[in-house]
Amino acid sequence: MNKRDGYENKRIENKVDVIAYLDNLQYALRDDQTRITFQQERRVDESRSLKHTNRYTMLTLFPDEDEVGVLKRELHNLKVEEYVETVKDKRFKNRSEMRVFARQYADENVYIKIRVELLDVVFASGGHTVFVMSFHFAEEKFTKDDFPHRKPGCVK
Repeated sequence: MNKRDGYENKRIENKVDVIAYLDNLQYALRDDQTRITFQQERRVDESRSLKHTNRYTMLTLFPDEDEVGVLKRELHNLKVEEYVETVKDKRFKNRSEMRVFARQYADENVYIKIRVELLDVVFASGGHTVFVMSFHFAEEKFTKDDFPHRKPGCVK
C-alpha cells in the first residue's frame, strides 16, 4: 500500500462497493442541481512543486475548458479499475469518506480524490455535492499494485 497524503484511516473497498459508489457519482452528476466544489488552491500546495497542484494540472491538461465542465466529464468517466483506496478525512471526521482514483493522461499519472454526498430526495430537492479535493499530477508514479480492482497484467 502506498503512503499518499498522510491519511491514517485507509481501506480498500470491494469491487461491488466501488461500483455502487461510482453509480452514486453518476447519479449526482446527472442532476443539474448538483454542486461541484473544486479546490483550485490548497494550503498543502504551498509546499509542493507547482506541477503537482490542482490549478497547474487543470491548466495544463484542459487549458481552454471550463473547470466544472471538465470535472463533470472526467468524473463521469471514472472506472472501477482506476480506484486506488478509500480514506477517512481527518479534518472533517463527520463527513463521508473520500475515494482516491488515478488516471493516466498522456504519460502523466493524475491523482483524483473525491467525496460524493447525496441528499435524501424525500427531504431535499437536489443539492447533491461532489467535492473534488485533488485533481493533480501525481507526486509518485502509480504502479499496478496500487489498483486493487485492475485485471492482472494491465499496467496502464
